[in-house]
Amino acid sequence: MDKTKIAVIGLGGVAQLVHLPILAKLGNVEISAVAEINKNRLKTIGDKFGIAKQYTDYRELLANENVEAVIIATPTNTHLEIASECLKAKKDLLIEKPIARNLAEAKEINSIAKKAKKKVMVGMNLRYRPDAMLMKSLVNSGELGDIFYIRCGWLRKESSEQKWIFNKSVSGGGVIIDLGILVLDLALWIMNDMKIKSVSVQKYSQSTKDVEDSAVGFVRLDNGQVINFEVSWVLHSEADSFNLTAYGTKGTAHLNPLRAYRRLDSTQLDYTLANVTNTSNFFKKSYENQLKHFIGAVRDTNAVISSADDAVLLMKLLETMYKSAQSKKEINF
Repeated sequence: MDKTKIAVIGLGGVAQLVHLPILAKLGNVEISAVAEINKNRLKTIGDKFGIAKQYTDYRELLANENVEAVIIATPTNTHLEIASECLKAKKDLLIEKPIARNLAEAKEINSIAKKAKKKVMVGMNLRYRPDAMLMKSLVNSGELGDIFYIRCGWLRKESSEQKWIFNKSVSGGGVIIDLGILVLDLALWIMNDMKIKSVSVQKYSQSTKDVEDSAVGFVRLDNGQVINFEVSWVLHSEADSFNLTAYGTKGTAHLNPLRAYRRLDSTQLDYTLANVTNTSNFFKKSYENQLKHFIGAVRDTNAVISSADDAVLLMKLLETMYKSAQSKKEINF
């Protein structure tokens, strides 16, 4: 089988722990080259995975290596520049979330991708969790009826290794753009609806100065559906906590682990599967499924999911959320 030649730009934690180990095990992929501005990290990680072509300047990689696709796993403030150069070099892209720092940058990346006629996927890995995909199938089957309300949240300790995420000029924002974008993307995907009507958000900065460390909010959709969410790096919890519950007119489904029930007269049917209660490996599995899907998209066997178009809409949602938090009012979308 012909191998798809991939380059990875940015060798931070997500590349080291997720992208490179998974790609190295895929039989239809060749990691042709890597780029990283930190010379010591470049050599250490490049040598660990047996990648001979190592660059401190990604432009040299693009000029010298005949790769089909690039994974961008760098700080958010570099995404626009690197994505633009890669697209002009006619490479398909997987960009780690968020696509950019703000809506204007996201629109620019999307515009360049359309002109170059290249594919851009954004790393919304929660969609690829095995339990989330099962929930999506259950919703699509109609077993739960029409989903009218989703309650979701993610409480996770801030990363001590990524200090740049606390610098708004680099990251674009705080926990809303870090965790909020992922849970809201998942909720909208589960609902099969991106028609947002209005947003109301309250954000807090208890332990941070430049960005928010907690946020709670309410998203109304045009047809009356509602998403209620909370995200935080600092709210006390014994362990990291990710959850999503979808309420339908006929039943309810919960994530992490997946539990699903349908109301039937005075009883309920239990759709919970025993083999999905262990969620410890779902984080890595979500990235594995995402990378496999991206390779399939590059090879024209899969449609692009979590596209640049989707990312633009999400960035518009985030911009509206920040406006709501700033004004302390509900804002029409």
